[in-house]
Amino acid sequence: MMIAVAGGFGIGMTMRLDHAPEAGETVTGGVLASGPGGKGSNQAIAIARLGHSVALFSSVGDDSAGRDAYSLWTSEGVDWGAVVVTPAPTMTGFILVDGTGENRIAIAPGALALLEPRHVERFRSRIRDAELLVVSLEVPWGVARRALEIAAEEGTPRLLNPAPATVPMGDLVGIADIVTPNASEARALLGIRHDDERSESSLAIELSTVIGCDVVLTLGSRGAIVVQAGVATEIPPHPVAVTVDTTGAGDAFTAALAVAVAESVPLLGAARWAARAGAHAVGIAEVVPALAIRSDLGEPTMHQEERSYP
Repeated sequence: MMIAVAGGFGIGMTMRLDHAPEAGETVTGGVLASGPGGKGSNQAIAIARLGHSVALFSSVGDDSAGRDAYSLWTSEGVDWGAVVVTPAPTMTGFILVDGTGENRIAIAPGALALLEPRHVERFRSRIRDAELLVVSLEVPWGVARRALEIAAEEGTPRLLNPAPATVPMGDLVGIADIVTPNASEARALLGIRHDDERSESSLAIELSTVIGCDVVLTLGSRGAIVVQAGVATEIPPHPVAVTVDTTGAGDAFTAALAVAVAESVPLLGAARWAARAGAHAVGIAEVVPALAIRSDLGEPTMHQEERSYP
């Protein structure tokens, strides 16, 4: 059983501070660390740790960061044979983590920006052989769209993690089987102001109706909302003893959701298991060390009355 993942790899430069600076403010006393990141890479590693074969489509530069990526993926059991090398530097992200564990991220996409839709053909055989394709949007939209189109051509179910949410809403109609935004991304996709007072369930239902697929709206420490056939179901958060770093929680959630869906666990059960993975991640500093192995989470629960994929 294999999952195909298309998304980014990059180096994350993380600074921990008591509080994040406001505009024009300088805050000292930070602690700096660097390590591997990128949504696609994080998700692929998390999938491998949860016991699945996984193949990654991404792009790196011909630099030390790219070479470090190959070593990381090899050690984690990720198939990186379709990764593209481009002339630009490997993606770099700058992450501020405040005293509550909340993060703010800025990204220089570098090598990822040079990916083109034609490059995805080298990933077609992995998509064809996969039980599920997972796509995030650190790669250019044309590249992400082509990967999703190939999955449709090959009959492979599709999960889109629209992060960052920079895609015109009309381009998402019919493009995936499951879409997994957070609340901010859902508002951006719908063109709704951040201060709009409609409920998150309403957001999720509207998004599902417009794009024509199931939606898993992630809410961080408040759990998630799953929408199927116009019905919204709240997924409660998994208990967390202490929040250390939220940076990798979304990728941990997406990866666990993908694994459960690929195992034909219906979507509500898959989302509950994914919430455990997200909760596990926030209790550990840095992204890759925070990604769970299977024994950390137990097994997902089957709910036979729910719909599953494929």
